[in-house]
Amino acid sequence: MITFHAALILFAVGLVAGFININAGGGSTLTLPALIFLGLNSSLANGTNRVGVFLQTITGVYSFKKQDYHQFDMSLKLSLLTLPGAIAGALLSLRIGNEAFHKILGVVMIGIIISMLIPKSKFVNVDINNKKITPAVFIAMLFIGFYGGFIQVGVGFLLMAVLNYLMKFNLVHVNMHKVFIVAIYTIPALLIFIFKGDVNWVYGLTLASGNSLGAYWAAKFSVRGGEKWIKIFLIVAVLIMSAKLFDIY
Repeated sequence: MITFHAALILFAVGLVAGFININAGGGSTLTLPALIFLGLNSSLANGTNRVGVFLQTITGVYSFKKQDYHQFDMSLKLSLLTLPGAIAGALLSLRIGNEAFHKILGVVMIGIIISMLIPKSKFVNVDINNKKITPAVFIAMLFIGFYGGFIQVGVGFLLMAVLNYLMKFNLVHVNMHKVFIVAIYTIPALLIFIFKGDVNWVYGLTLASGNSLGAYWAAKFSVRGGEKWIKIFLIVAVLIMSAKLFDIY
């Protein structure tokens, strides 16, 4: 059972996290603490959070497709690269990453801001159907799959960096691919958590209802607001997450 207050907290946090995750990343920095605050241990919170992550990404993919933003062939190719890492990461995810790893991630977040501010060449947004998966992208996607399967927190930032900086997608197409990739690699990770019994379905589905609504509107914002507003939203989100990882607040 779940109390009314707990359900309200989870829905509200999920709503905000879903919006943040589609346009930037780091929503799990809200949902994981909320689940732990409501009484779940770290492992159970980590698994339960994946229910919301999966359903929000499915909703995001649907919302992007409804607005005629989709490139499923490329999204699927990139997604498949993450699967080996995601499975390995989930199998090693009995605990959330240690403090030192959080500090390293904080440095990575700052690096992502810098990469987003570096001017791209004029042909960045041309011919999105002929992008190449380079060896650097291949390695990066394997790592992202592992990290996403293990802890999830902040994986959206890493995906945005790879898709924007290495593959030269604009930020609207970055978000379009990102939600598809996360949806696919979350499937084996979630199944592993389910098999271990580390999912509280009542909490997870309550959280997911907020996640999904936030994700649906976030995809609309992403398309209508364009790259400029996504970049502003992303920089603010990264700075907030980095401050949290460095215990500044």
